[in-house]
Amino acid sequence: MKIYIIDDDHLSTFLTMNMLSLEDATHDISTFLIAADALEALQEVHEDNVPELMFVDLNMPVMDGWDFLNALAPMAHRLRERCSIYVLTSSLDVSDTLRLKDYPFVAGLIQKPIRSEDIHIVAC
Repeated sequence: MKIYIIDDDHLSTFLTMNMLSLEDATHDISTFLIAADALEALQEVHEDNVPELMFVDLNMPVMDGWDFLNALAPMAHRLRERCSIYVLTSSLDVSDTLRLKDYPFVAGLIQKPIRSEDIHIVAC
């Protein structure tokens, strides 16, 4: 399974990668500390090689998760059939969950740190 983790927090990325590893959900993980770098990688990737799973943090400098999702929207049709996108956040703000309704290509929101139960749900 090809997975993208887009998160500027090194510790959060480390914990997510370790939990994925513990649950044997890792095959090919790419991490991006800068959302614009992930967007560039997605624009360059061949349609047969898009990630099957993507975790996007909301609170990042320069291009936050919402900006990333807005930029991703035009290519969402290409990703939708192959990629499940989850917002991974430490925010407890209910408005984040409500705002996700504006992004029908996002499969859901997961609270940090990611748990074993979350991986079983998203990796199926």
